Amino acid sequence: MSELADVRSYNLMVVNGCPVSGDYVLHEGDEVWFLNKGRVDRDELEKLLYVRHTPGVQKKIAGAVVGVMGLGGLGTVVAGALARVGVGTLVLADFDIVDPTNLNRQHYFVDQIGMTKVAATAANIQRMNPYLHLVLHQQRLDERTIPLLFKDVDVLVECFDDPVMKAVGFRLALTQMKNMGYVGASGMAGFADNNLIVTKQHGPRIYLVGDFVSEAKPGQGLMAPRVGIAAHHQANQVLRILLGEDE
Repeated sequence: MSELADVRSYNLMVVNGCPVSGDYVLHEGDEVWFLNKGRVDRDELEKLLYVRHTPGVQKKIAGAVVGVMGLGGLGTVVAGALARVGVGTLVLADFDIVDPTNLNRQHYFVDQIGMTKVAATAANIQRMNPYLHLVLHQQRLDERTIPLLFKDVDVLVECFDDPVMKAVGFRLALTQMKNMGYVGASGMAGFADNNLIVTKQHGPRIYLVGDFVSEAKPGQGLMAPRVGIAAHHQANQVLRILLGEDE
């Protein structure tokens, strides 16, 4: 039997993950949350994530640890997307500082120029989701340090600009780091067709994203829209690995 719920005294009513307004008929088995739009605390944010993503999905995400190597155009977008969906722990690494050439595609702001990318990304993420756990590494990565710094992650995301380091990450995923998921990227420069950017599997829980041909060069730079498409491919593939969708 259904019942009538008067929600006029609440800021926000969410039924089965969808906000509703006015009088709404509830049915047996519906999941209902009454929320106050003006409140910002851990409990309220967790409720919002649970109702938006469903409790079963969110429980898996909240307990996950994801590593991001490189905090440029890919890494800052990937980290932001994962923070917004409520991944429990992010392990972030980069050696560089924010400079003016970064602002065309990387999620930084003018007043962050000169900050380390690790510190600036951490500050931005904490404004999106102040309750997740951040592990920060301000250092240059190499074949020796990557397996040590990211040994406890469930999924590792490669977001390097340097093709040499992209190859290093992929090689480690195939050899020394088989116990975790891996999502790399190759080819997203310019403004070619959106749909040329795809996600391809290259082994158990190992994926690469991109068009695999377009490189940054004079006359074909890295631009926010296409880099962002690739980054969100990466973030979504991380979720699919965490949720066991491709197993």
